[in-house]
Amino acid sequence: MSTPTTPQHEQSVLAALRSPRRLRTEVLAGLVVALALIPEAISFSIIAGVDPRVGLFASFTMAVTIAVVGGRPAMISAATGAVALVVAPLVASHGLDYLIAAVILAGIFQMVLGGLGVAKLMRFIPRSVMVGFVNALAILIFTAQLPHLLGVPWLVYPMVAVGIAIIVLLPRITSVIPAPLVAIVLLTAVTLVAGLSVPNVGDEGELPDSLPAWLIPDVPFTWDTLTIIAPFAFTMALVGLLESLMTAKLVDDITDTHSDKSREAVGQGVANIVTGFFGGMGGCAMIGQTMINVKSSGARTRISTFLAGVFLLILVVGLGDVVAMIPMAALVAVMIMVSVATFDWHSINPKTLRRMPKSEIAVMLATVVVTVVTHNLAYGVIVGVITAMVLFARRVAHLTEVVDVAHPDEDTRVYAVRGELFFASSNDLVYQFDYVGDPENVVIDMSDAHIWDASTVATLDAVTTKYAAKGKTATIVGLDGHSADRHERLSGHLAGGH
Repeated sequence: MSTPTTPQHEQSVLAALRSPRRLRTEVLAGLVVALALIPEAISFSIIAGVDPRVGLFASFTMAVTIAVVGGRPAMISAATGAVALVVAPLVASHGLDYLIAAVILAGIFQMVLGGLGVAKLMRFIPRSVMVGFVNALAILIFTAQLPHLLGVPWLVYPMVAVGIAIIVLLPRITSVIPAPLVAIVLLTAVTLVAGLSVPNVGDEGELPDSLPAWLIPDVPFTWDTLTIIAPFAFTMALVGLLESLMTAKLVDDITDTHSDKSREAVGQGVANIVTGFFGGMGGCAMIGQTMINVKSSGARTRISTFLAGVFLLILVVGLGDVVAMIPMAALVAVMIMVSVATFDWHSINPKTLRRMPKSEIAVMLATVVVTVVTHNLAYGVIVGVITAMVLFARRVAHLTEVVDVAHPDEDTRVYAVRGELFFASSNDLVYQFDYVGDPENVVIDMSDAHIWDASTVATLDAVTTKYAAKGKTATIVGLDGHSADRHERLSGHLAGGH
């Protein structure tokens, strides 16, 4: 009796090794990702202001290390544009050794943050931010291909069209070999046989001809050095974790599996430390290459991630002359289809937009716009989350009301306060009572309300104080356990709070 295949079972390395079909999928996926990593790593090296081999070696060490220590199977980590943008000023001002020191320190920060459980904060990222994140990523992947499509020989355009056609149509015939790999091999063969003069990988930068070596950055181990690299390292750590954890969550959704986000955070730190000691520029999860691996090629295990790093090293060091001849048009076709597959087209369907609350649409747009403008996914996510928080607080603030519910006698009036009371919703509470017109005894019934913060306690203190100033007594009743505990602990100790 065969073992039933489940999404979680598909992530098993041992199960993949026992299945020739699945192993073939993992191996070919790793090869496709390695080919796609080469021009990306070179271009990110240029952004950071370092030699191309610094980005290529970083991609190798990140992929191989994270395959072992990471929490998300099949996710690809390598040198990334987000990290390149963060470290570029440090390289320009202090050079490569300070960059390597910052990468190692960033890895330490990530391990500490992972150990502190920072990954659990992912639960506070709303779905609308995730959708905006995915759509912005798709746009960035597509726009990154534009330099390879502008001011180039006309032959590039039909080659890209043929590559896209192969990637779209081949899976309808067979899925034995990943369509992106077929497109790359066929277009490279046609280019070489026909002697076509089109831009190729070799034009992007010089490929290394030796293996990465262990090194220790040549920087003074002083407090001054720490003050220079720490801000860059901490920013790199946060950007890398945010991008990696968002990517892990996206792959969880695609594969219908769960991954250990805390282990992923610690794993990213370990990978960056290893990368730094091998002279790499550091990195994090790459969503584009991860989508190639998981969505386009069907990989599910750590084998594909590990082999992506191994194949990358073999290709650039052992087969550099051959790899240099791969036409960029083939890789552009692959990345264009990755951007199309990544974009959440349902999110911009007119029917969906009509049903969605305007606040949700605003959050998604804020995430997309900031990400595309800054070319930094971390900034977009941060702005999206802040926008969502502000809009949520504004919406919830209007759900609080104060109602005159009873007059037991001519000297008593009962108010009912309803809703969730926190800094945004309780600020106007003090203006909802008739301090002058109310009788001597006022009862404020909180049975249908909940106190969430000190701001609310301060506001209630202000209400009772205003009544006392008029010679009247205000009594608060009906508090639930948590609200009563918070009110009892803070009431009367928040002077100046109103």
